[in-house]
Amino acid sequence: MSLLAPKVTLRHPVAEMPKVMHRRGWWLVIMGLLLPGSAQIAAGNRKLGRFGLVTTFIMWGIALLALLLWFVNRGLLLTIVGNGIAMLGIEIIVIAYGIIWLVIGFDTLRLTKLVKIRGAGKWSVAVAALVAIIVPVGAAGYVASLLDASRGFINDVFQASGPTQDPINGHYTFMLLGADSGEDREGLRPDSIAVVTVNAETGAATMVGIPRNLMNVPFPEDSPMASHWPNGFNCAGADCMINAAYTYGMANPDLYPDAEENNSDPGLEATRDAVQGVTGLEIQYYVVIDMQGFADLVDALGGVKINVEKRVPIGITGGPVEAWIEPGEQVMDGYTALWYARSRADSSDYDRMERQRQVMEAVIKQFTPQTLLTSYNGLAEAGKDFVQTDIPQSMIGYLTDLADKTRVLPIENLELVPPLILSEDPDFELARSEVAEAMERAYQNSLPSESPTDGE
Repeated sequence: MSLLAPKVTLRHPVAEMPKVMHRRGWWLVIMGLLLPGSAQIAAGNRKLGRFGLVTTFIMWGIALLALLLWFVNRGLLLTIVGNGIAMLGIEIIVIAYGIIWLVIGFDTLRLTKLVKIRGAGKWSVAVAALVAIIVPVGAAGYVASLLDASRGFINDVFQASGPTQDPINGHYTFMLLGADSGEDREGLRPDSIAVVTVNAETGAATMVGIPRNLMNVPFPEDSPMASHWPNGFNCAGADCMINAAYTYGMANPDLYPDAEENNSDPGLEATRDAVQGVTGLEIQYYVVIDMQGFADLVDALGGVKINVEKRVPIGITGGPVEAWIEPGEQVMDGYTALWYARSRADSSDYDRMERQRQVMEAVIKQFTPQTLLTSYNGLAEAGKDFVQTDIPQSMIGYLTDLADKTRVLPIENLELVPPLILSEDPDFELARSEVAEAMERAYQNSLPSESPTDGE
Protein backbone atom coordinates (compact mmCIF):
# COMPACT_ATOMS: atom_id res chain seq x y z
CA MET A 1 0.00 0.00 0.00
CA SER A 2 1.38 3.40 -1.00
CA LEU A 3 1.05 6.52 1.09
CA LEU A 4 -0.35 9.62 -0.67
CA ALA A 5 1.34 12.95 0.02
CA PRO A 6 -0.93 15.21 2.04
CA LYS A 7 -2.67 17.99 0.09
CA VAL A 8 -1.23 21.31 1.27
CA THR A 9 -3.72 24.22 1.31
CA LEU A 10 -4.05 27.51 3.17
CA ARG A 11 -6.82 25.96 5.25
CA HIS A 12 -5.04 22.65 5.83
CA PRO A 13 -1.29 23.34 5.94
CA VAL A 14 1.41 20.92 6.95
CA ALA A 15 2.42 22.40 10.28
CA GLU A 16 5.65 20.40 10.34
CA MET A 17 6.95 22.26 7.26
CA PRO A 18 8.26 25.66 8.52
CA LYS A 19 8.97 27.03 5.04
CA VAL A 20 5.43 26.25 3.94
CA MET A 21 4.04 27.91 7.08
CA HIS A 22 6.23 30.97 6.43
CA ARG A 23 4.93 31.36 2.86
CA ARG A 24 1.38 30.71 4.04
CA GLY A 25 1.69 33.42 6.68
CA TRP A 26 2.81 35.97 4.11
CA TRP A 27 -0.01 35.00 1.73
CA LEU A 28 -2.62 35.46 4.45
CA VAL A 29 -1.22 38.86 5.49
CA ILE A 30 -1.13 40.11 1.88
CA MET A 31 -4.64 38.80 1.18
CA GLY A 32 -5.97 40.44 4.34
CA LEU A 33 -4.36 43.76 3.44
CA LEU A 34 -5.50 43.87 -0.19
CA LEU A 35 -8.96 42.38 0.34
CA PRO A 36 -10.05 42.23 3.99
CA GLY A 37 -12.03 39.05 4.58
CA SER A 38 -10.32 37.01 1.88
CA ALA A 39 -7.91 35.41 4.37
CA GLN A 40 -10.87 34.20 6.42
CA ILE A 41 -12.56 32.79 3.31
CA ALA A 42 -9.38 30.87 2.47
CA ALA A 43 -8.28 29.71 5.90
CA GLY A 44 -10.65 30.75 8.67
CA ASN A 45 -14.23 31.61 9.56
CA ARG A 46 -16.05 31.96 6.26
CA LYS A 47 -18.95 33.94 7.77
CA LEU A 48 -16.52 36.53 9.10
CA GLY A 49 -14.74 36.50 5.75
CA ARG A 50 -17.94 37.09 3.79
CA PHE A 51 -18.89 39.93 6.14
CA GLY A 52 -15.46 41.49 5.66
CA LEU A 53 -15.65 41.17 1.88
CA VAL A 54 -19.14 42.69 1.71
CA THR A 55 -18.17 45.68 3.86
CA THR A 56 -14.98 46.14 1.82
CA PHE A 57 -16.91 46.14 -1.47
CA ILE A 58 -19.38 48.63 0.00
CA MET A 59 -16.54 50.95 1.04
CA TRP A 60 -14.94 50.62 -2.39
CA GLY A 61 -18.28 51.47 -3.97
CA ILE A 62 -18.68 54.57 -1.80
CA ALA A 63 -15.12 55.66 -2.59
CA LEU A 64 -15.59 55.15 -6.34
CA LEU A 65 -18.90 57.05 -6.26
CA ALA A 66 -17.24 59.93 -4.39
CA LEU A 67 -14.39 59.95 -6.92
CA LEU A 68 -16.86 60.00 -9.80
CA LEU A 69 -18.82 62.88 -8.25
CA TRP A 70 -15.57 64.80 -7.66
CA PHE A 71 -14.98 64.89 -11.40
CA VAL A 72 -18.59 64.96 -12.65
CA ASN A 73 -20.57 66.95 -10.05
CA ARG A 74 -18.22 68.30 -7.38
CA GLY A 75 -20.85 70.68 -6.04
CA LEU A 76 -23.21 67.79 -5.19
CA LEU A 77 -20.42 65.91 -3.41
CA LEU A 78 -19.44 68.97 -1.37
CA THR A 79 -23.11 69.62 -0.54
CA ILE A 80 -23.42 66.09 0.86
CA VAL A 81 -20.28 66.28 2.99
CA GLY A 82 -21.13 69.87 3.97
CA ASN A 83 -24.24 68.75 5.84
CA GLY A 84 -23.81 68.09 9.55
CA ILE A 85 -26.12 65.05 9.62
CA ALA A 86 -24.53 63.52 6.53
CA MET A 87 -21.11 64.16 8.04
CA LEU A 88 -22.12 62.27 11.19
CA GLY A 89 -23.29 59.33 9.07
CA ILE A 90 -20.00 59.24 7.16
CA GLU A 91 -18.05 59.45 10.42
CA ILE A 92 -19.96 56.47 11.86
CA ILE A 93 -19.32 54.44 8.69
CA VAL A 94 -15.58 55.18 8.81
CA ILE A 95 -15.32 54.28 12.51
CA ALA A 96 -17.32 51.08 11.97
CA TYR A 97 -15.11 50.01 9.08
CA GLY A 98 -12.01 50.75 11.15
CA ILE A 99 -13.34 48.44 13.89
CA ILE A 100 -14.15 45.74 11.32
CA TRP A 101 -10.63 46.01 9.90
CA LEU A 102 -9.19 45.75 13.42
CA VAL A 103 -11.15 42.54 14.15
CA ILE A 104 -10.33 40.96 10.79
CA GLY A 105 -6.69 42.02 11.06
CA PHE A 106 -6.15 40.33 14.41
CA ASP A 107 -8.02 37.27 13.20
CA THR A 108 -5.68 37.15 10.20
CA LEU A 109 -2.73 37.34 12.59
CA ARG A 110 -4.20 34.36 14.48
CA LEU A 111 -4.60 32.40 11.26
CA THR A 112 -0.90 32.76 10.41
CA LYS A 113 -0.09 30.31 13.26
CA LEU A 114 3.10 32.11 14.23
CA VAL A 115 4.09 29.34 16.63
CA LYS A 116 4.58 27.03 13.63
CA ILE A 117 6.95 29.43 11.87
CA ARG A 118 10.61 29.13 12.74
CA GLY A 119 13.39 31.70 13.06
CA ALA A 120 13.33 35.26 11.74
CA GLY A 121 10.42 34.44 9.44
CA LYS A 122 8.12 34.39 12.45
CA TRP A 123 8.95 38.00 13.32
CA SER A 124 8.75 39.26 9.72
CA VAL A 125 5.23 37.84 9.37
CA ALA A 126 4.21 39.22 12.77
CA VAL A 127 5.51 42.72 12.01
CA ALA A 128 3.88 42.73 8.56
CA ALA A 129 0.56 41.62 10.05
CA LEU A 130 0.67 44.33 12.72
CA VAL A 131 1.57 47.01 10.15
CA ALA A 132 -1.36 45.79 8.01
CA ILE A 133 -3.58 46.43 11.03
CA ILE A 134 -2.14 49.64 12.44
CA VAL A 135 -1.79 51.67 9.23
CA PRO A 136 -5.37 51.24 7.88
CA VAL A 137 -6.97 51.50 11.33
CA GLY A 138 -4.87 54.56 12.10
CA ALA A 139 -5.89 56.11 8.77
CA ALA A 140 -9.55 55.45 9.58
CA GLY A 141 -9.08 57.10 12.97
CA TYR A 142 -7.43 60.14 11.38
CA VAL A 143 -10.21 60.49 8.80
CA ALA A 144 -12.81 60.16 11.56
CA SER A 145 -11.09 62.93 13.54
CA LEU A 146 -11.15 65.19 10.47
CA LEU A 147 -14.83 64.44 9.93
CA ASP A 148 -15.59 65.13 13.59
CA ALA A 149 -13.77 68.48 13.47
CA SER A 150 -15.52 69.38 10.22
CA ARG A 151 -18.93 68.42 11.60
CA GLY A 152 -18.34 70.51 14.71
CA PHE A 153 -17.26 73.49 12.62
CA ILE A 154 -20.24 73.18 10.26
CA ASN A 155 -22.79 72.84 13.06
CA ASP A 156 -21.29 75.71 15.09
CA VAL A 157 -20.88 78.20 12.24
CA PHE A 158 -23.47 77.50 9.55
CA GLN A 159 -27.25 77.37 9.74
CA ALA A 160 -28.57 73.81 9.97
CA SER A 161 -31.47 74.77 7.72
CA GLY A 162 -32.17 77.54 5.30
CA PRO A 163 -33.10 77.94 1.66
CA THR A 164 -30.49 77.95 -1.06
CA GLN A 165 -30.29 81.17 -3.05
CA ASP A 166 -29.74 81.71 -6.72
CA PRO A 167 -27.20 84.30 -7.84
CA ILE A 168 -28.53 87.80 -8.41
CA ASN A 169 -27.58 89.16 -11.82
CA GLY A 170 -25.07 86.33 -12.11
CA HIS A 171 -23.33 87.05 -8.78
CA TYR A 172 -23.33 85.94 -5.17
CA THR A 173 -22.84 88.88 -2.83
CA PHE A 174 -21.46 88.79 0.71
CA MET A 175 -21.03 91.46 3.38
CA LEU A 176 -17.73 90.90 5.17
CA LEU A 177 -17.33 92.57 8.57
CA GLY A 178 -14.16 92.67 10.61
CA ALA A 179 -15.36 93.09 14.17
CA ASP A 180 -13.79 93.57 17.56
CA SER A 181 -15.45 92.12 20.65
CA GLY A 182 -12.55 92.39 23.06
CA GLU A 183 -13.01 92.34 26.82
CA ASP A 184 -12.59 96.12 26.98
CA ARG A 185 -15.48 96.70 24.56
CA GLU A 186 -19.21 96.38 25.03
CA GLY A 187 -20.64 94.04 22.39
CA LEU A 188 -19.46 93.63 18.85
CA ARG A 189 -18.29 96.64 16.83
CA PRO A 190 -17.71 96.50 13.05
CA ASP A 191 -14.16 97.70 12.58
CA SER A 192 -13.94 97.15 8.84
CA ILE A 193 -16.62 96.73 6.19
CA ALA A 194 -16.29 95.14 2.79
CA VAL A 195 -18.48 93.62 0.12
CA VAL A 196 -17.34 90.59 -1.84
CA THR A 197 -19.14 89.68 -5.05
CA VAL A 198 -18.38 86.41 -6.84
CA ASN A 199 -19.40 85.65 -10.41
CA ALA A 200 -21.40 82.42 -10.29
CA GLU A 201 -20.03 81.24 -13.63
CA THR A 202 -16.31 82.02 -13.51
CA GLY A 203 -15.58 82.63 -9.82
CA ALA A 204 -14.35 86.16 -10.58
CA ALA A 205 -14.36 88.10 -7.31
CA THR A 206 -14.59 91.80 -6.55
CA MET A 207 -13.80 93.17 -3.10
CA VAL A 208 -15.25 96.59 -2.28
CA GLY A 209 -13.86 98.34 0.78
CA ILE A 210 -16.17 100.74 2.60
CA PRO A 211 -14.63 103.13 5.16
CA ARG A 212 -16.19 102.83 8.58
CA ASN A 213 -16.49 106.64 8.83
CA LEU A 214 -18.70 107.01 5.74
CA MET A 215 -21.47 109.55 6.44
CA ASN A 216 -25.03 110.21 5.19
CA VAL A 217 -25.53 106.61 4.11
CA PRO A 218 -28.89 106.05 2.35
CA PHE A 219 -31.07 103.02 3.05
CA PRO A 220 -33.14 101.09 0.49
CA GLU A 221 -36.78 102.17 0.39
CA ASP A 222 -37.99 98.85 1.82
CA SER A 223 -35.50 98.93 4.69
CA PRO A 224 -36.88 99.39 8.22
CA MET A 225 -34.05 101.88 8.76
CA ALA A 226 -35.47 104.07 5.98
CA SER A 227 -38.55 104.78 8.10
CA HIS A 228 -36.29 106.24 10.79
CA TRP A 229 -33.81 107.85 8.40
CA PRO A 230 -35.65 108.75 5.18
CA ASN A 231 -32.92 111.21 4.17
CA GLY A 232 -30.03 108.95 5.06
CA PHE A 233 -28.06 108.25 8.21
CA ASN A 234 -27.24 111.91 8.78
CA CYS A 235 -27.15 112.90 12.44
CA ALA A 236 -24.22 114.94 13.69
CA GLY A 237 -20.91 113.37 14.66
CA ALA A 238 -19.66 109.80 14.80
CA ASP A 239 -23.04 108.43 15.89
CA CYS A 240 -24.10 108.31 12.26
CA MET A 241 -21.03 106.88 10.58
CA ILE A 242 -21.84 103.69 8.71
CA ASN A 243 -20.34 101.46 11.39
CA ALA A 244 -22.76 103.01 13.91
CA ALA A 245 -25.66 101.42 12.01
CA TYR A 246 -24.91 98.26 13.97
CA THR A 247 -25.29 100.05 17.31
CA TYR A 248 -28.52 101.72 16.16
CA GLY A 249 -29.99 98.41 15.02
CA MET A 250 -29.16 96.72 18.32
CA ALA A 251 -30.74 99.63 20.20
CA ASN A 252 -33.93 99.24 18.14
CA PRO A 253 -34.49 95.47 17.83
CA ASP A 254 -38.15 95.96 16.87
CA LEU A 255 -36.93 97.09 13.43
CA TYR A 256 -35.80 93.54 12.64
CA PRO A 257 -37.97 91.17 14.72
CA ASP A 258 -37.08 88.10 12.63
CA ALA A 259 -33.31 88.61 12.70
CA GLU A 260 -32.47 86.02 15.35
CA GLU A 261 -34.59 83.35 13.63
CA ASN A 262 -32.39 83.84 10.56
CA ASN A 263 -29.11 83.45 12.48
CA SER A 264 -28.53 87.20 12.49
CA ASP A 265 -29.22 90.14 14.79
CA PRO A 266 -30.78 93.62 14.35
CA GLY A 267 -27.36 95.28 14.23
CA LEU A 268 -26.15 93.08 11.38
CA GLU A 269 -29.38 93.61 9.45
CA ALA A 270 -29.14 97.39 9.85
CA THR A 271 -25.54 97.25 8.63
CA ARG A 272 -26.59 95.04 5.71
CA ASP A 273 -29.18 97.63 4.66
CA ALA A 274 -26.62 100.42 4.95
CA VAL A 275 -24.14 98.52 2.77
CA GLN A 276 -26.87 97.85 0.20
CA GLY A 277 -27.63 101.56 0.11
CA VAL A 278 -23.98 102.40 -0.55
CA THR A 279 -23.23 99.78 -3.22
CA GLY A 280 -26.60 99.30 -4.88
CA LEU A 281 -26.13 95.53 -4.45
CA GLU A 282 -28.46 93.13 -2.69
CA ILE A 283 -26.45 91.45 0.05
CA GLN A 284 -27.35 87.75 0.19
CA TYR A 285 -25.17 86.64 3.08
CA TYR A 286 -23.01 88.15 5.79
CA VAL A 287 -19.75 86.88 7.26
CA VAL A 288 -18.44 88.39 10.51
CA ILE A 289 -14.79 87.84 11.36
CA ASP A 290 -14.00 88.44 15.02
CA MET A 291 -10.48 89.82 15.13
CA GLN A 292 -9.93 88.27 18.58
CA GLY A 293 -9.82 84.82 16.96
CA PHE A 294 -8.20 85.85 13.68
CA ALA A 295 -4.64 85.25 14.89
CA ASP A 296 -5.46 81.62 15.69
CA LEU A 297 -6.69 81.09 12.13
CA VAL A 298 -3.50 82.49 10.63
CA ASP A 299 -1.40 80.31 12.91
CA ALA A 300 -3.46 77.26 11.91
CA LEU A 301 -2.71 78.09 8.27
CA GLY A 302 0.99 78.14 9.03
CA GLY A 303 1.21 81.91 8.50
CA VAL A 304 0.36 84.15 5.55
CA LYS A 305 2.69 85.59 2.95
CA ILE A 306 2.41 89.38 2.58
CA ASN A 307 4.52 91.95 0.76
CA VAL A 308 4.88 94.88 3.18
CA GLU A 309 5.34 98.17 1.31
CA LYS A 310 5.74 100.47 4.32
CA ARG A 311 6.93 99.67 7.84
CA VAL A 312 4.06 99.33 10.29
CA PRO A 313 4.35 99.83 14.06
CA ILE A 314 3.13 97.26 16.57
CA GLY A 315 1.56 99.39 19.27
CA ILE A 316 -1.50 101.48 20.09
CA THR A 317 -1.95 105.06 18.96
CA GLY A 318 -0.21 107.41 21.37
CA GLY A 319 1.51 104.54 23.14
CA PRO A 320 4.99 103.07 22.86
CA VAL A 321 5.96 101.11 19.76
CA GLU A 322 6.78 97.54 20.77
CA ALA A 323 8.26 96.55 17.40
CA TRP A 324 8.09 97.31 13.69
CA ILE A 325 6.85 95.21 10.79
CA GLU A 326 9.53 95.93 8.22
CA PRO A 327 9.05 96.32 4.43
CA GLY A 328 9.54 93.34 2.16
CA GLU A 329 7.90 89.99 1.53
CA GLN A 330 7.50 87.95 4.68
CA VAL A 331 5.47 85.14 6.19
CA MET A 332 3.55 86.54 9.16
CA ASP A 333 2.31 84.56 12.12
CA GLY A 334 -1.10 85.28 13.62
CA TYR A 335 0.10 87.93 16.08
CA THR A 336 1.99 89.88 13.42
CA ALA A 337 -0.77 89.59 10.80
CA LEU A 338 -3.34 90.83 13.31
CA TRP A 339 -1.25 93.90 14.16
CA TYR A 340 -0.56 94.50 10.47
CA ALA A 341 -4.30 94.54 9.78
CA ARG A 342 -5.33 96.59 12.82
CA SER A 343 -2.52 99.05 13.55
CA ARG A 344 -3.66 102.68 13.50
CA ALA A 345 -0.44 104.20 14.77
CA ASP A 346 1.42 106.32 12.24
CA SER A 347 -1.23 105.68 9.53
CA SER A 348 -4.76 106.56 8.44
CA ASP A 349 -7.95 104.51 8.39
CA TYR A 350 -7.54 104.22 4.62
CA ASP A 351 -4.04 102.77 4.98
CA ARG A 352 -5.45 100.28 7.44
CA MET A 353 -8.20 99.31 4.99
CA GLU A 354 -5.58 98.55 2.36
CA ARG A 355 -3.61 96.39 4.79
CA GLN A 356 -6.74 94.52 5.83
CA ARG A 357 -7.49 93.82 2.17
CA GLN A 358 -3.97 92.42 1.76
CA VAL A 359 -4.41 90.11 4.73
CA MET A 360 -7.82 88.89 3.53
CA GLU A 361 -6.44 88.09 0.09
CA ALA A 362 -3.45 86.32 1.61
CA VAL A 363 -5.72 84.16 3.77
CA ILE A 364 -7.87 83.24 0.76
CA LYS A 365 -4.80 82.26 -1.27
CA GLN A 366 -3.49 80.17 1.63
CA PHE A 367 -6.55 77.90 1.65
CA THR A 368 -5.00 75.28 -0.62
CA PRO A 369 -6.02 71.59 -0.61
CA GLN A 370 -2.62 70.75 0.90
CA THR A 371 -3.15 73.20 3.77
CA LEU A 372 -6.65 71.90 4.45
CA LEU A 373 -5.42 68.30 4.48
CA THR A 374 -2.56 68.91 6.91
CA SER A 375 -4.12 71.56 9.18
CA TYR A 376 -7.86 70.89 9.09
CA ASN A 377 -8.38 70.24 12.80
CA GLY A 378 -6.65 73.48 13.76
CA LEU A 379 -8.49 75.46 11.10
CA ALA A 380 -11.87 74.10 12.14
CA GLU A 381 -11.21 74.85 15.81
CA ALA A 382 -10.00 78.38 15.04
CA GLY A 383 -12.90 79.00 12.65
CA LYS A 384 -15.49 78.22 15.32
CA ASP A 385 -14.05 81.00 17.46
CA PHE A 386 -13.92 83.78 14.91
CA VAL A 387 -16.56 83.27 12.19
CA GLN A 388 -20.28 84.04 12.28
CA THR A 389 -22.47 83.79 9.18
CA ASP A 390 -26.00 83.21 7.93
CA ILE A 391 -24.86 80.96 5.07
CA PRO A 392 -26.93 77.74 5.32
CA GLN A 393 -25.33 74.30 5.24
CA SER A 394 -27.15 73.60 1.98
CA MET A 395 -24.98 76.22 0.23
CA ILE A 396 -21.61 75.01 1.55
CA GLY A 397 -20.93 72.59 -1.29
CA TYR A 398 -21.70 74.98 -4.11
CA LEU A 399 -19.90 77.93 -2.55
CA THR A 400 -16.84 75.81 -1.72
CA ASP A 401 -16.63 74.68 -5.33
CA LEU A 402 -17.02 78.30 -6.45
CA ALA A 403 -14.34 79.47 -4.00
CA ASP A 404 -11.91 76.99 -5.55
CA LYS A 405 -12.32 78.88 -8.84
CA THR A 406 -11.92 82.22 -7.09
CA ARG A 407 -8.71 81.20 -5.36
CA VAL A 408 -6.74 80.93 -8.61
CA LEU A 409 -7.99 84.23 -10.06
CA PRO A 410 -6.85 87.79 -9.30
CA ILE A 411 -9.28 89.68 -7.06
CA GLU A 412 -10.51 93.03 -8.37
CA ASN A 413 -10.25 95.60 -5.58
CA LEU A 414 -12.14 98.85 -5.15
CA GLU A 415 -11.80 101.18 -2.17
CA LEU A 416 -14.56 103.77 -1.72
CA VAL A 417 -12.18 106.27 -0.13
CA PRO A 418 -10.90 109.79 -0.95
CA PRO A 419 -10.26 111.21 -3.42
CA LEU A 420 -12.76 108.95 -5.24
CA ILE A 421 -15.44 109.02 -2.54
CA LEU A 422 -15.36 111.66 0.22
CA SER A 423 -16.42 110.22 3.55
CA GLU A 424 -18.20 113.37 4.77
CA ASP A 425 -19.87 114.21 1.45
CA PRO A 426 -20.06 110.95 -0.52
CA ASP A 427 -21.37 110.67 -4.08
CA PHE A 428 -23.34 107.43 -3.86
CA GLU A 429 -24.30 107.41 -7.54
CA LEU A 430 -20.60 107.46 -8.37
CA ALA A 431 -19.92 104.75 -5.78
CA ARG A 432 -22.53 102.42 -7.31
CA SER A 433 -21.21 103.09 -10.80
CA GLU A 434 -17.66 102.28 -9.69
CA VAL A 435 -18.85 99.05 -8.07
CA ALA A 436 -20.59 97.94 -11.27
CA GLU A 437 -17.51 98.75 -13.36
CA ALA A 438 -15.21 96.86 -10.97
CA MET A 439 -17.45 93.79 -11.17
CA GLU A 440 -17.36 93.92 -14.96
CA ARG A 441 -13.56 94.23 -14.94
CA ALA A 442 -13.30 91.20 -12.68
CA TYR A 443 -15.49 89.20 -15.03
CA GLN A 444 -13.55 90.22 -18.13
CA ASN A 445 -10.23 89.41 -16.44
CA SER A 446 -11.49 85.92 -15.59
CA LEU A 447 -12.24 85.00 -19.20
CA PRO A 448 -9.60 82.97 -21.05
CA SER A 449 -7.53 85.14 -23.37
CA GLU A 450 -8.10 84.46 -27.04
CA SER A 451 -5.10 83.07 -28.90
CA PRO A 452 -4.41 84.81 -32.20
CA THR A 453 -5.32 82.67 -35.18
CA ASP A 454 -3.06 82.09 -38.13
CA GLY A 455 -3.03 84.94 -40.56
CA GLU A 456 -4.02 87.57 -38.04
